[in-house]
Amino acid sequence: LFKGTEKLAPGEFSKVVAANGGSDNAFTSADQTAYHQRVAADRLEMMMSMESDRMANLQLSEQDILTEREVIIEERNMRVENDPGALFREQSQAALYLNHPYGTPTIGWRHEMESLDLDDALTFYHKYYAPNNAILIVAGDVQPDEVLRLAKEYYEPIAPNDELGERVRPSEPRQLAERRMTFRDPRVSTPYVTRTYLAPERDPGDQKKAAALEILSQVLGGGQTSVLNQRLQFDLKKAVYTSAYYSGVSLDDTTFGLVVVPAPGVSLEDAEKEMDATIQAFIENGVDEKQLDRIKFRMKASQIYEQDDVSRLARRYGDALTSGLTVEDVQAWPDVLQAVTGEDVVAAAKEVFDPKKSVTGYLMPAEEVTQ
Repeated sequence: LFKGTEKLAPGEFSKVVAANGGSDNAFTSADQTAYHQRVAADRLEMMMSMESDRMANLQLSEQDILTEREVIIEERNMRVENDPGALFREQSQAALYLNHPYGTPTIGWRHEMESLDLDDALTFYHKYYAPNNAILIVAGDVQPDEVLRLAKEYYEPIAPNDELGERVRPSEPRQLAERRMTFRDPRVSTPYVTRTYLAPERDPGDQKKAAALEILSQVLGGGQTSVLNQRLQFDLKKAVYTSAYYSGVSLDDTTFGLVVVPAPGVSLEDAEKEMDATIQAFIENGVDEKQLDRIKFRMKASQIYEQDDVSRLARRYGDALTSGLTVEDVQAWPDVLQAVTGEDVVAAAKEVFDPKKSVTGYLMPAEEVTQ
């Protein structure tokens, strides 16, 4: 979308933003593509005008597609093909999702990227780039009435796409089998083991379970005092690094993950065994209330500090709204987190740690060849 319209030459959009003291960029995730600018408040109308222009009037040529296709293939080379960890995560994600598009990399599979053409790009553009498929986020020193006036002035004249249906994607079948994979690559210098589980996302009006999973990720893998770190790194000396993560902002079922990098001389099998034993002991013993209080305090402080960064604030709302949540859900989220109990966290762990909904992965160096 940076190639140009009838009003703007290719590349001119970003030049205009920069000439007005601003910055701009774009990104794509599994659920959204976002275009963003950071400018002075008195340049808002200019941004509205240019952004609405490229929503409706993008001009592309065959040469544009050839050029950009090479750009994204090179990006895949740098970010994925040249990184065994990225290739490993890509394979793990594909193994976890049996039917859902989340199993397809956001950047795409290389063999499909190589066949993209002008017709593919224009078909996608005309279908999805419409005001009834867009969410406008404005954060900063602006007045709501003025933002609404500008939005109506610049976006209302653009015809909606009445053929757009609900965002319904193929759902996951009932998962019945634990999956395991080993990824070997000669470039791997630090082997590690991962476990990824299918997990529920934050749902509109019902975020309690997701909040418990968010806190569970911090209890298990959120820093030096976390359960996995204390047990595997400090007590047993079996690991040099551990972590847990949960990606709750998602339109459909998301992931809860665990990572253990074993200490020198410790096998991946041994690291996995101790990881499982530590999690089982945690479920049996419950959450340390002092640790829970510290995590909640840290989360609350982080959310308060985020209010000072308009870019992060806009991103928080944009991610949520494009994933099916509401403004009210975003505003309620801090209180939902604070209401989570230790019992909620253990219940969430028991539910999410289902082997049948998991992929265990070993990232390892290539096997030595002996004569």
